[in-house]
Amino acid sequence: MTALEGAALLNEVEAFHRRFNVFPTEAAYVAVTLWDAHAHLIECFETTPRIAFLSPEPGSGKSRALEIVELLTPRPVTTVSASANALYRLVDSAAGLPTVLFDEVDTIFGPKAGADEALRGFLNAGYRRTAGALRCVGEGSNQNAQIFNSYCAVAMAGLGSLPDTVLTRSVIIRMRKRAPNEKAEPYRQRKHESQGHALRDRLATWADTVRDQVAAAWPEMPEGVTDRPADVWEPLLAVADAAGGHWPARARAACLELVNAAHDNDEASLGVRLLTDLRDKVFCGADRMPTAVILEMLLALDDAPWGDVDDKPLNSRMLSKLLGQYVTPANKPIKPRGIRTPSGFPKGYYAEDLTDAWTRYCPPPPGESATSATSATPQVSGGESVADTATTIRHTPAETATQPALTG
Repeated sequence: MTALEGAALLNEVEAFHRRFNVFPTEAAYVAVTLWDAHAHLIECFETTPRIAFLSPEPGSGKSRALEIVELLTPRPVTTVSASANALYRLVDSAAGLPTVLFDEVDTIFGPKAGADEALRGFLNAGYRRTAGALRCVGEGSNQNAQIFNSYCAVAMAGLGSLPDTVLTRSVIIRMRKRAPNEKAEPYRQRKHESQGHALRDRLATWADTVRDQVAAAWPEMPEGVTDRPADVWEPLLAVADAAGGHWPARARAACLELVNAAHDNDEASLGVRLLTDLRDKVFCGADRMPTAVILEMLLALDDAPWGDVDDKPLNSRMLSKLLGQYVTPANKPIKPRGIRTPSGFPKGYYAEDLTDAWTRYCPPPPGESATSATSATPQVSGGESVADTATTIRHTPAETATQPALTG
């Protein structure tokens, strides 16, 4: 089968998905088609991206997406509940690497479910070929340590989101309910299963013809796609390059679109959100800020989590704990320090202590870099910063003396 025949085959696989699945973007059709094909070549790669069909509401086509993927991938195993130990043994079976399809994955990782760390470990470790799990096997005192492989292709569908460690290893397809003008052909297993299996068998045949090429490939990444996103997309781009035709260009466009969309939808950790709000909405160029003022400004932000952190408003102790996870440019934990203000010497934070964390963890600031924003601290007479003046405006000496946040 030639490269052009490979491109035509992927076109057919995409068309098969389009019959039954209404995905939110063109990029999603490209990614899912390449993911189906990559499952037939999984032994060629160092990593295998998870693919996650997620939506905020039921009835968005997530389970149907898994049903079509099941038809097109090798040795599929569909489950809504499985133990990590069972999955480790499934991957190590003589039948060959399975394609695991998890439906209703929110029942495992959702807010009302108990955290299944063993299953999360399976999903995370199995993303990379070299990882595995060490388990004791045997009976009674006659036990031996054995490493179980976990490397296999995994597709998931669920409501809401997934743990960050799983999401960063995934191509994320954010499903939505069909609009009235969006139509899909009704799927009937007894009628359409054989059609899907015929495509699956042709994918397997094509995979055999390009296996050596794919195993030796180092696909060129789109500009800006590095680190974990590059690991996720490398197998899919290698498949696209092997197929040829318009697939290499479409794959890279889809890669950029979905990687950027994943970044836009990231729920940043509370610490990163705090750092970003401090940089962009609190300090805003000031070189220091009393804790009391920081808390007042954070609690006044609309659509911010600071009014309800662990069921109570952010206070000085929580602020110190959150910022203490990060370090200053001198590699020391960020801590409150004394600040000279017209009303006294309250505790607070200095921009110079935060600049390294801002650079490393925060998204690019709007309009200008964090460095230039910090260096452009407006000064007023007497060596006071904007923060000092703000304190004078916001608090009388009596208010400052009674403000609990000033204790540290």
